[in-house]
Amino acid sequence: MGHGGDVIAELTTDHREVDEFFELIEKTAPGNSERKRLVDQLTIELVRHSVAEEMYLYPAVREHLAGGDDIADREIADHSRVEELLKELEDRKADDKDFDRLVVKLKTEVTAHIQDEETNLFPQLRSACSASALEELGETIRKAKKVAPTRPHPTAPDTPPGNKLLAPGTGLVDRARDFVTGRGK
Repeated sequence: MGHGGDVIAELTTDHREVDEFFELIEKTAPGNSERKRLVDQLTIELVRHSVAEEMYLYPAVREHLAGGDDIADREIADHSRVEELLKELEDRKADDKDFDRLVVKLKTEVTAHIQDEETNLFPQLRSACSASALEELGETIRKAKKVAPTRPHPTAPDTPPGNKLLAPGTGLVDRARDFVTGRGK
């Protein structure tokens, strides 16, 4: 899928890619090592997406939407639950007894989060922000994803300024680890 456009188009494209990963995982036989490779790839995408949202989308939500603080806090709490699941999956192999149960739990959490964003948050944001502000935010999100971490770090800060200061360095370390191990290829 092509990326680009305003923040809503960018994040919705990410959501469809996540849906595709879950479909591929479900089509792969339980215990098959390909499931682990797909979960690793899904993890990379989810972490990059989440970190970018926490760095830029949720501060915009706080600024532009009525009740924005509560909305952003709820979205960040969703991310925290997902990140904990990703961390649990990180060192598991596809044939570990908890692997499939954790993947199902992950899909449930992620799907609910996506549905909430697309049904509630995105329409509110579209109404509250100018087209140019949404375009600019889309470009900022794309840039953030390029330097964001690729592995779950549940104890890392999830709000500015801490996340904006630490995420690029953590992302550099994660990408170096991924290169050395071949993860995400």
